[in-house]
Amino acid sequence: MKEVFNIPTVLIAPLDWGLGHVTRCIPLIKAFKQLNWRVIIATNETGKIVLQKEVTDIEFEELKGYNIQYAKTAATFSLKILTQIPKIFAIINYEHKWLQKIVDKHAINLVVSDNRYGLYSTKATCVFITHQLKIKTKFSLTEKLLQLNNYWHIQKFDYCWIPDCADANNLTGSMGHPTKMPAVTTFYMGLLSRFTKSNSNKIKYKYCISLSGPEPQRTVLEKMILQQINELQEKVLVVRGLPKSDELIEVAKHVEIKNHLTGTELEQAFLESEYIICRSGYTTMMEIITLQKKAILIPTPNQTEQEYLAKIAFTKNWCYTILQSKFNLSEAVIAAEKFNYQIPTNLSVFTATTLQHILAMQMEQS
Repeated sequence: MKEVFNIPTVLIAPLDWGLGHVTRCIPLIKAFKQLNWRVIIATNETGKIVLQKEVTDIEFEELKGYNIQYAKTAATFSLKILTQIPKIFAIINYEHKWLQKIVDKHAINLVVSDNRYGLYSTKATCVFITHQLKIKTKFSLTEKLLQLNNYWHIQKFDYCWIPDCADANNLTGSMGHPTKMPAVTTFYMGLLSRFTKSNSNKIKYKYCISLSGPEPQRTVLEKMILQQINELQEKVLVVRGLPKSDELIEVAKHVEIKNHLTGTELEQAFLESEYIICRSGYTTMMEIITLQKKAILIPTPNQTEQEYLAKIAFTKNWCYTILQSKFNLSEAVIAAEKFNYQIPTNLSVFTATTLQHILAMQMEQS
């Protein structure tokens, strides 16, 4: 292992596909700060806006994102992604060259890349964070080919950190616990959650609807919900997941709408809600499971990862789930009322102590 701990400076770089990678890095950033590391964040403008509201005394370097666009329909989804592959590889090449200059500029000791393949270097110890060692698709052959490509990239890093529990009581199934692991030292981090369970909060909202994820599907789901929301009689909070928006939307008196909430505000909103209605993005799932909240999951259409995660949670009776193509708000809340929730209470959650332990084990291997 390279000498990284004499001057504790870490660069943390989250992927820009939705806000999930950015927000799940918040507990990681705070843990490094607790251990008195200098923290530099590599992100785009949106990521910077979110993180500046959550964490103080950190530095930023602008790193352009992949800016992946998703299709509105299933028929064009695969084609839309395939046409962007050259752009993805161009960004990977760009960020790899970018990193070499940034490592020298800040004398960086440790690089933590959340799913950005190009951020490896011989000048610093480099960690790749992912919960998708095995990328889920609809076809087994495609999964095998993607896993080979995934491991080829991951094995350029010194370590791989997996944000999930190590035992069978985990959230990711074969995605984070494949039969064959990459040829690099891996550590399970526990769940990366900004939130902490509390039993002291009174229920203010029957439902908190948290919208997130890439466009255009975020907007598609939002329109569906707003068209149906007056069918609900109880108090509802809708969090649109738009940190740069100041748009005002007129709704019924029992509905409250927020364009964006900080992590602390969203934690409070979740704690004060009986049910959470949201996408099955992995970051969101880690947070609602940590809070032990009843949830209705709506996977983003054609995102096989979200569909797989929602299926695992449904099978384990952790969360109720329904496809967007079959989603009806009134019917979903009735089904959730009848669902036999069995949310686990003993899952491992990442803390500064966890980080200290992982770093110590890495030092032992040097």
